[in-house]
Amino acid sequence: MFQVTSLLQKGEGAHQDVKLDPETGRFDYKQDFFGRPTYLTVSGQLNVENYACALSDVYTFGPCFRAENSHTSRHLAEFWMIEPELCFANIHDNMKCAEEFIQHCARHVLAHCREDIAFFDKFIEKGLIKRLENLIAEPFARVSYTEAIEKLLKAQKSGKAKFENTNIYWGFDLDSEHERYLTEKIYKKPVIVYNYPAAIKAFYMRANADEDPDKQTVAAMDILAPLVGEVCGGSVREERLDVLDKKLADLNMDIEDYWWYRDLRRFGSVPHAGFGIGFERLIMMMTGVENIRDVIPYPRYPGRCEF
Repeated sequence: MFQVTSLLQKGEGAHQDVKLDPETGRFDYKQDFFGRPTYLTVSGQLNVENYACALSDVYTFGPCFRAENSHTSRHLAEFWMIEPELCFANIHDNMKCAEEFIQHCARHVLAHCREDIAFFDKFIEKGLIKRLENLIAEPFARVSYTEAIEKLLKAQKSGKAKFENTNIYWGFDLDSEHERYLTEKIYKKPVIVYNYPAAIKAFYMRANADEDPDKQTVAAMDILAPLVGEVCGGSVREERLDVLDKKLADLNMDIEDYWWYRDLRRFGSVPHAGFGIGFERLIMMMTGVENIRDVIPYPRYPGRCEF
């Protein structure tokens, strides 16, 4: 995460003048602008859950920041995200809403941006219009994480797939080459992968009632798209306070940092779910543009932060 601080500014109050915390040996952030360690947001999800509990179905749209040293054509340090949150929703409701949202976007650009899409079809991605029409006409494929791993292993063993990363196993976080193989070779359309291993997903995702203790999963889902890879990620949220507290403890996370999030459960909550769609990746999906840096006015990524 990117940290926000005024302790390193030049002149009076510069870091050489800042006292260190005697217990940690680090900066005493009580002297900082906000009086505590503060970071740029990686997502609006935890906050929008507050509003969902009050207003039911809500969404947020805003900038997000990720301090990932990634130089791929799909990653930015600053991007925008659409994040709906739905009350009284399960994993199937969540997948349905996300799928229908993406299909609505495709339907809209075909109806209202036809000249632009025709331009992209001619110069950027041959067959773009047909791909978008198929995206609307056909339901997305749905496959559990376990099934996806089995299909990838089968393709690798048969020689049909030649992966750079051949170490595929249950509990492995899919690489982009595996995501693209699922969408471009096996299913040839967007794929929703759901019920991921708990160990590779976030603490707030609702635990499933799995029979195999060695294969514990959570009610999470990702939508993978041809050419783009992951365009959407979401989950059912863990609304059970005791289960949430155990997860925080298992991950050695400071429970006091999440007092307000826990209070949502402590004083009454409802089953709820949500997802986030990266706006720039959605634009890539709708236009056929292959590099995410070409779909945002001022791309910021590791080593570059102009303007």
